[in-house]
Amino acid sequence: MAVAKVIEGLIAGPVPVRFTAFDGSSAGPPDADVTIEIRSPRALNYLATANGGLGLARAYVSGDIEVSGDLYTALAGLDRLELDKSWSKRLRTLRDLGGIKLLNPPPRPPMEVRLHGRLHSKARDRAAIAHHYDVSNRFYEWLLGPSMAYTCAVYPDAAATLEQAQFAKHDLVARKLGLEPGMRLLDVGCGWGGMVMHAAREYGVRALGVTLSRRQAEWAAKAIAEAGLSDLAEVRFMDYRDVPVQHFDAISSIGLTEHIGRDQLPGYFRSLLVRLRPGGRLLNHCITRPSNLEPAAHRRMFINRYVFPDGELHGVGHLVSAMHDHGFEVRHEENLREHYARTLAAWSANLEEHWAESVAEVGLGRARVWRLYLAASRLGFDRNVVQLHQVLGVRLDARGHSGMPLRPTW
Repeated sequence: MAVAKVIEGLIAGPVPVRFTAFDGSSAGPPDADVTIEIRSPRALNYLATANGGLGLARAYVSGDIEVSGDLYTALAGLDRLELDKSWSKRLRTLRDLGGIKLLNPPPRPPMEVRLHGRLHSKARDRAAIAHHYDVSNRFYEWLLGPSMAYTCAVYPDAAATLEQAQFAKHDLVARKLGLEPGMRLLDVGCGWGGMVMHAAREYGVRALGVTLSRRQAEWAAKAIAEAGLSDLAEVRFMDYRDVPVQHFDAISSIGLTEHIGRDQLPGYFRSLLVRLRPGGRLLNHCITRPSNLEPAAHRRMFINRYVFPDGELHGVGHLVSAMHDHGFEVRHEENLREHYARTLAAWSANLEEHWAESVAEVGLGRARVWRLYLAASRLGFDRNVVQLHQVLGVRLDARGHSGMPLRPTW
């Protein structure tokens, strides 16, 4: 049976996507803006031997599936691909596509990572962070733009640029934390130092950032020196658990909690609490599940195998409870889900603009991983599969005073 017709038959309902296949078959509207090409029988092996999302990802990353046109549009159509339905339908599809030989698992693409050692030990966490962040600072400069901020931006309006939105994000965090000249800020999981430099430059704050990525720390140190901020800002290659215990006036955690396992959340919040003075505030900014009912980690998903190994997402209710249960009083919370979809669209545009240079820098396979990850993540935020929450907490003093204003000032 024609391969393209079989694949089209797996889609629940009509989609504006055309399919072509290595056997010369085609299906779908001939004038579609997006064409998905099944380039080899190995693509079918990938689809048959892994769950739908992971099989598709392996086939795309390896080049056995190609997409002509907008990848986001293609994924929106393939999101209705029924690969995990009844056994009778799966067996019928297997027969139509070539039979039992499809169940011979092909080699996994070399970009797929499987870490070793105790989950969320310091050594394994360093390896997980290095896999994603120690790729190439030059690549990230192309992808992220001048801000070098690899977390959800905050768009003040629909016309704002990515750089304007990243500035707005850092400034929103600063205002929620109540930063003032002379204060001391700790930024855990600081990336390339964007929040550290913003706090020092815009608020006169003495800021320390820590990251498990050596390349991020090296890039940030150079950027801080070039900006003339070395007297106020510093970034260290260090685990947040190893920061000397001292009383900071404020702590920001922007995009770190996704790397903290559920069992480690109590220790995470306790470690931040003891490093914060009474009356000091914590701003926790992270990707979350839309409820507390989903599992924190999906080990067999594309994003865990290729992008963020050992990543775990939690429902915002679970995070708020963990903050409360381990010393913080939560004072404010907001969901910025739509802002992350916009941010990812901007990063995708940057990647496409620098596609040839990116392939030359990190290799075609890794570049395809990033292209797929950005488009799939954007779809996830658009469809409320994942969310982005900022949660503001405060460490009360011995008498229960928060030092918070009567109404938000940000």
